[in-house]
Amino acid sequence: MEKYSQFRDRGSGIAPFFPIPSPPAGAYIAFHVFLFIIRLPIFFSVAATYFIILQWLPLGSLFKKALLWLILGVPGIWWIDLQIDGVKKGSLARQNPHRLPQPSDIIASSFTSPIDSLYLAAIFDPLFTASYPHTRQVQRLSLFGAIMRAFAAPQEHPPVNAVLKDLRTIVQENPNRVIVVFPECTTTNGRGILPFSPSILSAPSGAKIFPVSLRYTPSDITSPVPRSYWTFLWNLLSKPTNCIRVRIAEAVYNTSKSSLRPLSNPTNSYTSNYLDTLQADDGALSSSTDTLTAVDENQLTGEEKKVVDRVAEALARLGRVKRVALGVESKIAFVEAWSRHRRH
Repeated sequence: MEKYSQFRDRGSGIAPFFPIPSPPAGAYIAFHVFLFIIRLPIFFSVAATYFIILQWLPLGSLFKKALLWLILGVPGIWWIDLQIDGVKKGSLARQNPHRLPQPSDIIASSFTSPIDSLYLAAIFDPLFTASYPHTRQVQRLSLFGAIMRAFAAPQEHPPVNAVLKDLRTIVQENPNRVIVVFPECTTTNGRGILPFSPSILSAPSGAKIFPVSLRYTPSDITSPVPRSYWTFLWNLLSKPTNCIRVRIAEAVYNTSKSSLRPLSNPTNSYTSNYLDTLQADDGALSSSTDTLTAVDENQLTGEEKKVVDRVAEALARLGRVKRVALGVESKIAFVEAWSRHRRH
């Protein structure tokens, strides 16, 4: 592993991109193979029926959530360990419902597995978005798109044809939906929190941002390496049960001045946003600073950094992990090195 030492965080030694090995099956390998063979066609049939047909029908939110729980139930994801900041175990039903994300609120979720999006959809029926390291705008995703993004290669910049909007616009356009943001921009193995995209800074000041950490037992059903479809399916379907550990922090508000600035005119893509800004005539199409497409940490104000840090620290605390300095650029280099090693 010496060749991968550069992909460990220098301060903590954490390696957030390495796949987590499965525990040896030993004498139970035949049982694991049997479970996989039985579950695989059922899982594909149920998932395909939902995503190809049922999700497009006017079945109602509750019925669709029940179908998503059925998909989760096939691989044995029945046990959910849910805890909410400030709420004692066993007293959740008696608590104020506003401790949980409500319509027009934003979830800043950890990003480790395709199951993240499936579980959040089964609970909150939210809108999903993709974040990028150098822009405060986000790209809206379908549930299937959010699931497949957990298998995708890391991207520093949005695709040329991506439609980008800030969170304030999405909240205004969808006041009856929860919005999910994955501020780390790419998946990890759950052992560290990557540097955040500034996308959460485009949230309106009145919206609650709920940090939500999802971790798994066994922990090998994560997808830090792109396109690891069959490894993920084997790890997911070959075990009798899987557990999700869900932690929800108290809401954070965007108190930075950028949350109070007027909305800029939305643009159709990353490229048009950048080029239009360059070609604007004396401010005719100039972009406000909260929709710049080349944002780094040094461009954040002190108050903006505090907002980002509050959400990131909450996610690290909930997941009992540390923040690391390795980001999307580091993961791109890791994937290239990992792919070369696998070819030889």
